[in-house]
Amino acid sequence: MLRPCQVLCSQAGPSTGAWQALSFDGGAFHLKGTGELMRALLVLRLCAWPPLVTHGLALQAWSQRLLGSQLSGALLRASFYGQFVAGETSEEVRGCVQQLQTLGLRPLLAVPTEEEPDSAVKTGEAWYEGNLNAMLRCVDLSRGLLENPGPAGNILMQLKVTALTSTWLCKELTSWIRRPGASLELSSERLAEAMDSGRDLHVSCLSTEQNQHLQASMNRLQRVVQHARAQRVRLLVDAEYASLNPALSLLVAALAIRCNSPREGGPWVWNTYQAYLKDTYERLRRDAEAADKAGLAFGVKLVRGAYLDKERKVAQLQGTEDPTQPDYEATSRSYSRCLELMLSHVSQRGPRCHLMVASHNEESVYQATRRMWELGIPLDGPVCFGQLLGMSDHISLALGQAGYAVYKSIPYGTLEEVIPYLIRRAQENRSVLQGARRERELLSQELRRRLLGWGLRVPH
Repeated sequence: MLRPCQVLCSQAGPSTGAWQALSFDGGAFHLKGTGELMRALLVLRLCAWPPLVTHGLALQAWSQRLLGSQLSGALLRASFYGQFVAGETSEEVRGCVQQLQTLGLRPLLAVPTEEEPDSAVKTGEAWYEGNLNAMLRCVDLSRGLLENPGPAGNILMQLKVTALTSTWLCKELTSWIRRPGASLELSSERLAEAMDSGRDLHVSCLSTEQNQHLQASMNRLQRVVQHARAQRVRLLVDAEYASLNPALSLLVAALAIRCNSPREGGPWVWNTYQAYLKDTYERLRRDAEAADKAGLAFGVKLVRGAYLDKERKVAQLQGTEDPTQPDYEATSRSYSRCLELMLSHVSQRGPRCHLMVASHNEESVYQATRRMWELGIPLDGPVCFGQLLGMSDHISLALGQAGYAVYKSIPYGTLEEVIPYLIRRAQENRSVLQGARRERELLSQELRRRLLGWGLRVPH
């Protein structure tokens, strides 16, 4: 039985504010149309069917052959695409965002492009340069979506580093970083110095081709960050597989040295921490302390993690230690510890420390809102919440209506670009999709109330 969540009416802290109940019972669904609720219920039920998620790409190809691309595309747009994607054009994205704003929600745009590890498709510099242009356009779109952005720096955007650099380079860097007595050539300070000076970087453990690609990748990342900072858009770098994350964190740390000065409104570059990995709490604690010691602002997106099954399979195949928590309960305990750590840092460091509580779990959101009140952290301050577009709306809407900063992760693009991306995300988030039973119950209950005029809300 979940406890009712409570929020602060005043933003002054526990000494002056009073609690009032915030319930995740679907009451906020009254803000959405009946058609939207019916589509959400249908799509979430389909997503809970394992064969559809497992064989999504094959089923999509089969439907195109059977129905034709036009009819197949229309069905996708009316269902999965319409549920989880903002649209294809900037006008469609703007319409989606305006609708979210009326519900008290904010956009977190995501370009649906990435390089899959061990993919059979080989990519070249031209592909990464094309992705760079897409990221720069996404920065502009993020900035232009909000007519009244409000406090400086509340515009956020997701950044997938493997859209700008290759996974094989990240794996090579990770293998060197993990070696005992790793070379100082791979320090974040040296990478930041190379970015500042504009000189070519040469790392002895990399081949000539790899050094050239590393230099080009750093230039691309630097261009995105510089443009985002000029547009007052904060970049939330996605975490990926354990075989890539040390390299990604190295690049993020180098960018943070250059861009996360609190005097310049930082943090402009945030890193993502996955609670399902065993070493996350210690790594988060170490990184937070290092940022504080260096006088840098620190930005964190805290997630449970989406690659659990793949990480375990890779560890089994390679005969290495499983890097993940043993079960969901252990992951939840890890998330709770990391959340408590970051909220303490926010309360002590104020605007120099930012946190996104990216969770579809009601208990985690309850913990965050309760501790925010106890620590005197303002509702619309350095802590915000995040969920995927089309999922956990009963949580997002309740938080948004209560005055919290709530972001919806929003992919956009053509069907050809987005559907493979959505299928990969669905495969990674199987447990979330299959565990959305409560949301489906709340949707069914609200539809019964509207269409049949009966039905009590599902209690906590």
